[in-house]
Amino acid sequence: MAVTSLNRTDNGRSDAPLSPAFASWETIVAPVHPFLDRVTRRLHEQIAQFDPEIAEYARYALDKQGKQLRPALVALAGSTVGKLNDDLVTVAVVIEMVHLATLVHDDIMDGAELRRRRPTLAAQWGNEVSVLLGDCLFAHALRLAASFPTPAVCRAVSQATLQVCTGEILQTHRRRRWTVTREEYFKVLEMKTAELFALACELGGLLAGATAEQQAALRLYGLKLGTAYQIYDDCLDVYGVERVAGKSLGTDLATGKVTLPLLTFWERASGEERQEMLGWLEKWDNGQFGQVRARLERHGALAESVQVIGRLLDDSVAALSALPARPPTEALKALTGFLFQQTAALGV
Repeated sequence: MAVTSLNRTDNGRSDAPLSPAFASWETIVAPVHPFLDRVTRRLHEQIAQFDPEIAEYARYALDKQGKQLRPALVALAGSTVGKLNDDLVTVAVVIEMVHLATLVHDDIMDGAELRRRRPTLAAQWGNEVSVLLGDCLFAHALRLAASFPTPAVCRAVSQATLQVCTGEILQTHRRRRWTVTREEYFKVLEMKTAELFALACELGGLLAGATAEQQAALRLYGLKLGTAYQIYDDCLDVYGVERVAGKSLGTDLATGKVTLPLLTFWERASGEERQEMLGWLEKWDNGQFGQVRARLERHGALAESVQVIGRLLDDSVAALSALPARPPTEALKALTGFLFQQTAALGV
């Protein structure tokens, strides 16, 4: 079943109960829980190697990791073609450290005060410590990647890290550039978010014995899934609930970040509506949040975003046709359904 098969109303909400075919996150990752536990232990072991005076900051960034989505992708991707092994644990640790570094830096640039229902590292200890800790996490991840006997892993991680940082710079350049095109928007998404999803799937396959064709299929799956995930996260900033999301909402609007809901509005609104929106965005006040959201909904911004997410998730499922029909492959398919289920709950 395609993940976009839910019936939806024009405002982007489902007009029927969610299909029981959509598995919970816990059900999807249950077979790889021991692997994720090993990743967590290894992460703490790596952080213990930091200078004692900064290890506290690193542990704070690591605590409450969330769903460990990228390590789970490493495990599930590897399991589609082979068996879980210690190399997969190590590469999952590397990717998670790169991801943690990007979160630390993101929170600085966004001025976010909450991350996973508690103060961000920057809110707790300031931007200077946070910038340097993010750099330490990047450097340590690359050093660990260099420990593999094959240089292919370190090259892939280095290239992905370069892509992520480049994507962040491009996004920063485009802040308050309300004429950004969809092509430019998707380019940034693929670089800053989807790249690590793709890396997790590709290296998971590589280190478990996947063929070149299977690695390419897994990479494409991760790229489409990661792009869909970032659009969901962009929508969450407008349509989520802070106590549920566990992070500051409205930060994209406050910092002038162009997202798909805003792009949709810009494509469909009249000149007068655009000027009104421009006035709110250029002199942002949190009290305007409700008005901005109402204007976005007038032009079906959420519904359009949901449709785009659904198409990307269908593409990610299609990429898995090159993989063996094994339970882990089905789990990767179920993961797309889980993300669409989360998307369907936005705005409700």
